[in-house]
Amino acid sequence: MSAADFLIELGTEELPPKALRPLMEAFAELLEAGLDDARLEHGAVEPYASPRRLAVIVRELADAQPSRTIEQKGPPVRIAFNDAGEAQPPALAFAKKCGVEVGDLDRTSTDKGEWLTFTASEAGRRTSELIGEIVESALGKLPIPRRMRWGDGDAEFVRPVHWLVMLHGSDVVDACVLGFAAGRESAGHRFHSAGPVSIADPSSYLEALESEGHVIADFARRRAMIEAGVASAAAEIGGRIVDGEALYDEVAALVEWPVPILGRFEDKYLALPPETVISTLNSHQRYFPVEDAEGTLMNAFVTVANLDSREPDKVRDGNERVIRPRLADAAFFWESDRKRRLDERIETLDRVVYQQGLGSLGDKSRRVAELAAELAGELGADQATAKRAAALSKCDLVTGMVGEFPELQGIMGAYYAAADGETEAVSTAVREQYLPRFAGDELPQSLQGQLLALADRLDTLAGVFALGKKPSGNRDPFGLRRAALGIVRILIECGHDIDLKAAIATALRLQPVDAADKSALAEDVYAFIAERLRGYFQDRDAGLATETLDAVMVRQPASLVDFADRLAAVREFLKLEEATSLAAANKRIANILKKSAAGNFSGGVDVALLAEAAEKTLHEELERVGQTVRPMIEQHAYTEALRALAALKDPVDHFFDDVMVMADDEAIRQNRLTLLGELRTLFLGIADVSRLSVA
Repeated sequence: MSAADFLIELGTEELPPKALRPLMEAFAELLEAGLDDARLEHGAVEPYASPRRLAVIVRELADAQPSRTIEQKGPPVRIAFNDAGEAQPPALAFAKKCGVEVGDLDRTSTDKGEWLTFTASEAGRRTSELIGEIVESALGKLPIPRRMRWGDGDAEFVRPVHWLVMLHGSDVVDACVLGFAAGRESAGHRFHSAGPVSIADPSSYLEALESEGHVIADFARRRAMIEAGVASAAAEIGGRIVDGEALYDEVAALVEWPVPILGRFEDKYLALPPETVISTLNSHQRYFPVEDAEGTLMNAFVTVANLDSREPDKVRDGNERVIRPRLADAAFFWESDRKRRLDERIETLDRVVYQQGLGSLGDKSRRVAELAAELAGELGADQATAKRAAALSKCDLVTGMVGEFPELQGIMGAYYAAADGETEAVSTAVREQYLPRFAGDELPQSLQGQLLALADRLDTLAGVFALGKKPSGNRDPFGLRRAALGIVRILIECGHDIDLKAAIATALRLQPVDAADKSALAEDVYAFIAERLRGYFQDRDAGLATETLDAVMVRQPASLVDFADRLAAVREFLKLEEATSLAAANKRIANILKKSAAGNFSGGVDVALLAEAAEKTLHEELERVGQTVRPMIEQHAYTEALRALAALKDPVDHFFDDVMVMADDEAIRQNRLTLLGELRTLFLGIADVSRLSVA
């Protein structure tokens, strides 16, 4: 069996820039999965893409499937033949299915008897027969929310298709995909290319497109060229790029032949908040802002053209001309918005619907203010500041600037609050309320910002759950998973020992929704946040066992800081030599108590009924260790408590070796169950170690 590199390139009209990289990566992954499912051996799978193409090169793709042996199992011999050895209908039907005579069938003996079988060798199919269907299947599974049709055919894709290249080695694959027959001719740059680019074989694909077509098809290389090019252009004026990571992928998806160009704008716009200038440049025009070595914004930007112009000054002038009215709009909104104080807009919030059934933005702000003040009281923070920040938190949503630049919500509110003379704590909290915006994003740094961010997210969760619209499947239109993860991160990483269950109950009480059972709703909200908690810890440590999390999760600590402390203690406990024996003992005790339905240990152990030396020793050690451990648990010194409990290993082992728990005498039996119950209760004060899987 021979092998050769394989190339698939699908040429299209300009693909959505924000989706290009995900589409490129998904196409390669799906194609590789299809090849694996088809049992086609191959080497590395390399994805490529530009604004007008999706491509994959598969190294060393076999020209056929390997042959394989197929064994089919038929009916038992006892029903396949009668006593005279004559073939019965089951044997005849199986032979017909296999395409042979009954005499050609084999017999295989197993523990359950003898069976008719048939073994045949199946030759592998040619890659050329399979590859078209594999490619089409991969394209059909791409994450495309809405597909387009073009022409008179029935083919659908994210954009109309114009050409198809499929080569296995130097040979064109005889296949048709999305209505196009495969060939070897690709298309180069719209303006720089003189005509079609003929691809000799997959290994020459990238070089041919670059030299003949003025196309850098390697997305990663094109992105690196853009990153280096814009940095070099900024360095020419002693500057550096601002927030480049937000744009590199998108710009790489917009150009096939990147040429950085430095542009300028009027100095007067530097008087605007820098975020407004940056947002105008990168969000509206995909320009890269420039700052000086001290981090001060400069009146310059770098744009990336999609051609090597013979008149670059005209390209520069055109881009500078485009940005002027955008910056003028930002300046107008900045001046216009500040003519009204931020708190004068509170009344306007009452006329803006937040969510049907949950009132207006003004209603939400008042709920958040009450909840934030309660959280502030729990942490000893200033409640008046928390209320004021919450009252102003949504006011910038009804300003002209945020209406034009939604990504500046919170940021503009902070500027307007500061301009109105609000305290720094209030304006900072308003700025930080939406942090973290996504997984891995920075957290609010100020205490008031953390309180506002927590209260806002708790109100959102409580309101949507009260409406009965919690997420299902992959759908999460209200961003509740993101909100819950934000709560988890703020509480744990900022070290806020807050009673989360009480905060959830307060948030639900404030909702304008008549829920039949708010206590059940509170449990649902807590469980939803707890699921994010599980993901949070497993993302931080992929080796964290589910059972370890379950051991703490079953305790449902009201404080997530307390949860983290318990989890850390259990992980340390697992390192102890005694962990294996004590986890197994707890599991055994849990099973015994469950079967005996014994759960009431309020009466305590009757010392007079302790007959065996091992149970007396266990009781004495349990009393001694308990006096040490209980204060530790109250002080949340869980690691030290579990180390102290490890001292019970030998007494517990001896107890199970020497004592019959389920004694015939009911009083003795109940006394021993009570002793075990007290032992288990002491461990449960920290975690349910019976759930641990210990080697």
